[in-house]
Amino acid sequence: MAYETALAVLADPTRRQVFERLRGGPSPVNVIAAGLPVSRPAVSQHLKVLRDAGLVEERSEGVRRIYSLRREGLSELRDWLDGFWDDALLAFKIEAERSHRKMKGKADE
Repeated sequence: MAYETALAVLADPTRRQVFERLRGGPSPVNVIAAGLPVSRPAVSQHLKVLRDAGLVEERSEGVRRIYSLRREGLSELRDWLDGFWDDALLAFKIEAERSHRKMKGKADE
């Protein structure tokens, strides 16, 4: 799954709420839907989109379907975001070294 897909899928606020509710562990649709401003069938549709994007998985328990997060489904998105952090840390390191050389130069005068 490409990070673009994860971003697009999670851009929907209701879908993001559905996704975030799974942070607490595997849950059936009725538990996920409780308190949301959409119907259970709508939550099921959001879960299907999340599943098709590789962000959640489902398993059957009798007649119920239990949904859970696929942490590996977020790995590409995380790698992409980590790239920004790596860039920021490198820029900080370069600036800190430049500042240190500048301060050291003043102390040598």
